[in-house]
Amino acid sequence: MILKSPTKLAIEPPKNYLLTKPKFSTGKGPVNLLIIILLIITFIFGVLFGLANSQALLSYFFSNQGGKVINLEEAYKYKQVNFNELFEIWDLIKKNYLKKDQITENQLFYGAVAGSVASLGDPYSIFLTPEQAKEFNQELEGSFEGIGAEIGIKNNVLTVISALPGSPAEKAGLRSKDQILTIDNQQTMEMSVDYAVSLIRGKSGTTVNLLVRRQGENELLKFSIERAKIEIASVKWRMIENNIAYLEITDFNQDTSKKFKQAVNDILLNNPKGIILDLRYNPGGYLETAIDLASYWVKEGIIVKEDYGDPVKNNEYTALGNAKLNNYKTVILINSGSASAAEIVAGALQDYQLATLVGEKTFGKGTIQDLTQLSDGSEIKLTIARWLTPKGKSIEEDGITPDVEVNLTKEDYDNDRDPQLDKAIEILNEQ
Repeated sequence: MILKSPTKLAIEPPKNYLLTKPKFSTGKGPVNLLIIILLIITFIFGVLFGLANSQALLSYFFSNQGGKVINLEEAYKYKQVNFNELFEIWDLIKKNYLKKDQITENQLFYGAVAGSVASLGDPYSIFLTPEQAKEFNQELEGSFEGIGAEIGIKNNVLTVISALPGSPAEKAGLRSKDQILTIDNQQTMEMSVDYAVSLIRGKSGTTVNLLVRRQGENELLKFSIERAKIEIASVKWRMIENNIAYLEITDFNQDTSKKFKQAVNDILLNNPKGIILDLRYNPGGYLETAIDLASYWVKEGIIVKEDYGDPVKNNEYTALGNAKLNNYKTVILINSGSASAAEIVAGALQDYQLATLVGEKTFGKGTIQDLTQLSDGSEIKLTIARWLTPKGKSIEEDGITPDVEVNLTKEDYDNDRDPQLDKAIEILNEQ
């Protein structure tokens, strides 16, 4: 994912693989109002009837703009749309739906907006309710609410990969390789990681109960862990064999540039033989951060291009002149989970032949989204352009092909083997 800070561009992949340029407008005024209504109108028919090309739309919405009530039917007569049908649909739901007492006007409204965006058929154009937008932005800021445990599927069982230092998970005693059997009494067998994460995360001060099987223990262990605000460590590094610096970037968040700068300064004190930059499973983040990090290797020239299909709008971002790592042999680890901002960095260094890419083909997230914050705190991300590598290559859908292809199999993962990292070390030792 790549996102722009309030004045920057961003990108983000499937989980959130999006390239976005947030404008954070207020959503007030006739132009923004009409845009929002158009989105609402387009969607509702698709949601309720499931017909992508239908002409039926919401018939009548009211919006209070400075005390003035606007009749959208009158405002959009020139669109030649039968708004009455949409009003009839809405009315039928409120009168006849079995669980009508559980449905609110906001649900119908947000559903209409979400569906209008979804009707575009673009996985990166999405609508976020105020609650979803808040959670999304918190993660971009480098924090979330939960217990601070990284989890995955190992040997077909939901397993703790690691507990973050100082997190509720670590303090409660969760360990790497602990197998989570239930979450609040829900069986985890065949449960997806994403769904498990959604169950474990929650508001600070609330509690989640886990039933765990630990290797070497005869009895199952029960953990009741109070959730808290978790700070994400997006930059991790350590010195490994033969004085090689291993630098892992998990996200391109708001604080990643600052943490990366400190990590680089510390690494340089060790006079490393070479550098391994691990971008595997990195979904992206802020474009600004991607440009900043790539500039530690690229002395001058283009880092990434924006292609709007219009020469007047097209844009280029160049190196920032801080190439402290330009003379260090570098290997970048990539896989199918490397997307957006991660692909921008990998693509730039590959184009300039400043790094050897090892691993598997990347995700292929090469479009740009515009992020607009509305007056009620909801947000709309809309695809408006694509991005290109310095040599003008689009990686959309195709991804970036590594210079040295090395697969990481499930058997490798289950047995804690990392042939991709081993290959990176081998390459640096040869050089």
